Amino acid sequence: MVMSPKERIAVVTGANRGIGLEVCRQLAKQGVLVVLTSRNEEKGRQAVLKLGKEELTIRYFPLDVDHAASINRLAEFLAREFGRCDILVNNAGVFLDKEDPGDAESPSIFTAKIETIRRTLETNLYGPILLCQALVPLMKKNNYGRVVNLSSGLGQLSEMNGGYPAYRISKTALNALTRMLADELKGVNILVNSVCPGWVKTDMGGPDATRSLEKGAETIVWLATLPDRGPTGKFFRDKKEIPW
Repeated sequence: MVMSPKERIAVVTGANRGIGLEVCRQLAKQGVLVVLTSRNEEKGRQAVLKLGKEELTIRYFPLDVDHAASINRLAEFLAREFGRCDILVNNAGVFLDKEDPGDAESPSIFTAKIETIRRTLETNLYGPILLCQALVPLMKKNNYGRVVNLSSGLGQLSEMNGGYPAYRISKTALNALTRMLADELKGVNILVNSVCPGWVKTDMGGPDATRSLEKGAETIVWLATLPDRGPTGKFFRDKKEIPW
């Protein structure tokens, strides 16, 4: 089944600012109806109003990826309003390592608090798992889906170093989730990939980051709109596959 972008429904998590907001903008410019989600409802609605001034079609729905009940409410909304979900961008994420004691520039696994690792996994891994469990059935219903998991080069096993243990572990695990999802969805028109957006000027990336929001979102949007029989179960940066 060939679909035009105007028939597609996309969900972007953690999208009230930064890369998530820019992904919403770029998808909407392609004619996709975007459901912008965020934990903070006031900031999320402000983001939707901002994009609305650009004459872009954006809907808002409150979502806390740490809570299954919130995710289930989103799934019910999508089923009721649209009867489908075509694109899921798992953008929501946290970087909590600097809350741990020790070297503030590169927290150590030897000083890491298990609570910090647990909270990081709740958002960066468990949230995407629950979202896929809730939304992939809607994709299967229409035999079309694209899932993009926002990962990081800090999660690459091929270049794994010390420092930032909670964040690194969560992104390595997210990459494993990508591989598992892609394998279990073989033969179905649902493509699942991980992406490293690079070092982007966001609240998380900081002012010294070398990439613009537009560049950081580019490969994410490319993966979210892949044609049928496109790559799946891969890890990308700048639209090129990179090692796990």
